[in-house]
Amino acid sequence: MPQTSLPRRLLALATDNWPARTYLTVVGVSVAAMFVAPESPVAAGPLILTAPLSLLSVVLPFGPGTEGPLQALAFGSWTVWLLLCALVNAAVLGALAKRSPTTTTTAQKRTASAPPTRTRTLARLRTLLAPAVDNWPARAYLAMVAASLVFFLCADYILADPTFAALWPLMATAPAGFLAFLLPTSSPLAFVAAAMALCGLANAVLLGHLAHRLRAGAAHPAT
Repeated sequence: MPQTSLPRRLLALATDNWPARTYLTVVGVSVAAMFVAPESPVAAGPLILTAPLSLLSVVLPFGPGTEGPLQALAFGSWTVWLLLCALVNAAVLGALAKRSPTTTTTAQKRTASAPPTRTRTLARLRTLLAPAVDNWPARAYLAMVAASLVFFLCADYILADPTFAALWPLMATAPAGFLAFLLPTSSPLAFVAAAMALCGLANAVLLGHLAHRLRAGAAHPAT
């Protein structure tokens, strides 16, 4: 029997459960608000809600602000990219909502087989964080987060000219990384970097769940 294609599995995860559909609805409302009030702070809603992938558009030479004959093409390309980012984020939520029975059973066995108290707590923590390191998409993402954090710290401690270096780890760990804005301005940079690293680890766990669900869908041919 033919296997379900990757785009179809991704679309299914992004649309066949209520957390993913709720997220897509919120993104749709934010897009409508952006058109209604393009000069207000809510105009940044779609970009923030579809982070971190949507923030990659800042490195492109075109976007909504492009002027001239290519304005319509640039805005259309940016809109398609935003939609793809929203679908990926919705699929992540769908993967989290639809944990596979095999994964859940394996996690329960690992926890139950561990001795009580501290060892069992460590076993639960390893099980929780396993999706962040047991697949190549999550590992590649963690490598990107680590590189951005190293650049940020080197720019501040070695070059003594951080300029906009903090934007890279901030974008890499969004949307949770935006919580770094809530930290006091007097916080040590090492503390800020640690907070961003934790946000990146959380994103990697979610990405790992998505990779597991897509792999599980590929292992079960469509009927």
